[in-house]
Amino acid sequence: MSAVYIALPVALLLAIAGVIAFIWATKSGQMDDLETPGQRVLFDDDPVSRPEDPADGSEQPPT
Repeated sequence: MSAVYIALPVALLLAIAGVIAFIWATKSGQMDDLETPGQRVLFDDDPVSRPEDPADGSEQPPT
């Protein structure tokens, strides 16, 4: 029974902290755009440039 005296206030404090964090995140615009971050991983940031092939004659190998 004595564990209830500790667990109940701790649970209530955590629940209140969660509600306050949710309200803060909603008011600060954290949940305005829910689709773009999930789609951003599908696109490459920058195209990777390949080194030129010396076999095509466009570049001379170092001597």
